[in-house]
Amino acid sequence: MSKWISKDKLKDHPEITRGEAEDALALCVSGVLKYLDAYGDRFPGPASVQNRYIPGENKGWTTGFYTGQVWLAYENAVDEGDRSRLLHSAEAQVLSFYERIRTLCDVEHHDMGFLYSPSCVAAYKLTGSETGKKAALLAADKLITRFQPVGEFIQAWGEMGAADNYRFIIDCLLNLPLLYWASAETGDPKYREIAEKHIHTAMKYVIREDDSTWHTVFMNSRTGEFDHGATCQGYKDGSAWARGQAWGIYGTAVAYKYTGREEYIGYFRRVAGYFMSHLPDDLCPFWDLTFGNGDEEEEPRDSSSAVIAACGMLQMSEFLDGEEKKQCISLAGKLLKTITDSYRVKDLSLSNGRILHGTYSKRSPYNTCTPEGVDECVLWGDYYYMEALTRLLNPDWNCYW
Repeated sequence: MSKWISKDKLKDHPEITRGEAEDALALCVSGVLKYLDAYGDRFPGPASVQNRYIPGENKGWTTGFYTGQVWLAYENAVDEGDRSRLLHSAEAQVLSFYERIRTLCDVEHHDMGFLYSPSCVAAYKLTGSETGKKAALLAADKLITRFQPVGEFIQAWGEMGAADNYRFIIDCLLNLPLLYWASAETGDPKYREIAEKHIHTAMKYVIREDDSTWHTVFMNSRTGEFDHGATCQGYKDGSAWARGQAWGIYGTAVAYKYTGREEYIGYFRRVAGYFMSHLPDDLCPFWDLTFGNGDEEEEPRDSSSAVIAACGMLQMSEFLDGEEKKQCISLAGKLLKTITDSYRVKDLSLSNGRILHGTYSKRSPYNTCTPEGVDECVLWGDYYYMEALTRLLNPDWNCYW
């Protein structure tokens, strides 16, 4: 194994086989189809309640992950009747996203990529949907309004320029592909230029000396310099929030994909190495990587972090050679084996999600988050599980990011 992975027990952990991955993805497709009509024109909430999602409006930052699942099911379904049902449902959802951005409904935040890449960019790539294209370009226009020239970053949320909200979070790295896509489609470099400025700022400040990552980086609104790091959703400021570290893995891979800057491969090695070396024995992380295999085992897991990391490994494998390329694919296969064996929904009558034991936000004595979706299915976990399986089975897959 490469030197950035030193955990010996990873060597003997099994990888998912192609047959297991095919069966797992087929079950995901069946799960999407089983509950398709139950949602109608509504969307699942961000997290399940007792392993069942409650349908609601197209609001919040996560609904794009449901439409992304419908598109992935459409791509992977075999029966033409099923594909027709999925296409009809996805196209209706794209119209909902168009209306949402046209009327500016709950879009005053940085999550335009999470909302519009797996829904509307996917629609345009798969079917040539002009509605999808129009909606995604409007979303890109909205996203760049959050760019702060002083500090060169996209502000996450809150009143623009307010000192207590002058910050970005590690998650935003996955919102940036929307901007690269917009520049490619329009020929206007402004979207790409803003994305690259944000990436450069994030890479400069978000990775700590020990290779763990900050969830939130506060910038000085007068000078544009780093002010301090913090967490909203991790255990405490100095710990490593598992999903944040996973966003770092996928985010650095995406950063390299679009910029080709060699130093970003080094950043990837650092954040991926930290993540993999802080996993418990079964390779599914606790919600914060500060917890291990000791007395903390009552702490909840976050299966979504494992599949996000797997997607990042598979993304970066496209740009590596030799043993390191094989290692990234192997590590993704090991993570997917754990999730498939022990964390996925196997009985579709018991849950309308794809994978169990995710954590949206867990309150601790040191953070400020609102407890929600602890030990539940989470919508992005379901999506990225399907994406990781699709990537593993089809390395030439035209990804939505």
